[in-house]
Amino acid sequence: MPMEQDLIHLYNLTRVDLIRLMGELGQPAFRAKQIYRHLYVNLTTSFDAMTDLPTALRETLAGRVTFTSLTLRTILTADQGMTRKALFALPDGSPAEAVLMVYPDRATVCVSSQSGCPMACVFCATGKLGHLHDLTAGQIIEQVLWAERTLKEIAADARSRGEKISDHLTNVVYMGMGEPFNNYQEWWTSVERLHDPEGFNFGARNFTVSTVGLIPGIRRLAEESLPINLAISLHAPDDELRSNMMPVNRRYPIKDLIDAVRDYTAQTRRRVSFEYVLLKEKNDLPEQAERLADLLRPAHQAPLLCHVNLIPWNPVPGSPLSRSDRKRVLAFQEVLLQRGVACTVRVERGAEIAAACGQLAGAV
Repeated sequence: MPMEQDLIHLYNLTRVDLIRLMGELGQPAFRAKQIYRHLYVNLTTSFDAMTDLPTALRETLAGRVTFTSLTLRTILTADQGMTRKALFALPDGSPAEAVLMVYPDRATVCVSSQSGCPMACVFCATGKLGHLHDLTAGQIIEQVLWAERTLKEIAADARSRGEKISDHLTNVVYMGMGEPFNNYQEWWTSVERLHDPEGFNFGARNFTVSTVGLIPGIRRLAEESLPINLAISLHAPDDELRSNMMPVNRRYPIKDLIDAVRDYTAQTRRRVSFEYVLLKEKNDLPEQAERLADLLRPAHQAPLLCHVNLIPWNPVPGSPLSRSDRKRVLAFQEVLLQRGVACTVRVERGAEIAAACGQLAGAV
């Protein structure tokens, strides 16, 4: 009997890979289409449920492939069960977390692209882990399908109470553990697979990828065929402060980043979101809001096609940083709005279970 590490991970296989596998097993190609549909349409999690496959084939597959390479360790809930954080373990025990957030009119899953993160942003718990592993496309897909199955359970329970909640995800955001552009091929493969009309059929404009500002990744994304959304972690209006908060700024300073964003929006005609975590008396002063507005709507240049998401910092154990209070957040927002910068304050979810922005660190 093969060891678990020798089994083929189903969600790492493309349709072409499945056809090739069927050929190796002496099966017709249409069996691959059946299996693919079970995985991405029926959300099947066992070969026993694939009753349209011959029993002998199901038994053979059970000895050759596995549905998962992630082990679900625990699920934490908040917001009356409408926010759920899943802690998964990779084969060596390293953590990966996904967060499902359910609202009356939408449902979003935030997925990890790496275990840990090498970017070392001072306000982020994930960065304190360092870089442990890149996730495969299949491991990223597993997180999304976990969320879809969980959402169906939540919606069914709501229906039993006479309430209505959509049982389909509306947004997939690559904002969990890790820097997606440091694992570009795998996260992008997961997008293509989940978008496939023959399978999960998820709309391209319902994907969002977040980066700390890796310019090569931004330029690469501009060339991709699918029009997904881009969010950039900015968090400061000047190089000195941003370099202190985000070491990546020493390699890709703000001017170069903004130039890359201008090229991106000119080429794609898509608006970029800037994420701005607010830290008390560090980056939340009104004059810093003015400098941010100068950056995004300069006096002698066309304004950037962008939107700013203000995010009150979510506490990280052991950090000396402080969270901006509501009054400071709204004052910062007001400056931006008066300067013509589109700006919203992010709705907070899951802070009490360490599931909010910047808190994912494999904590139970």
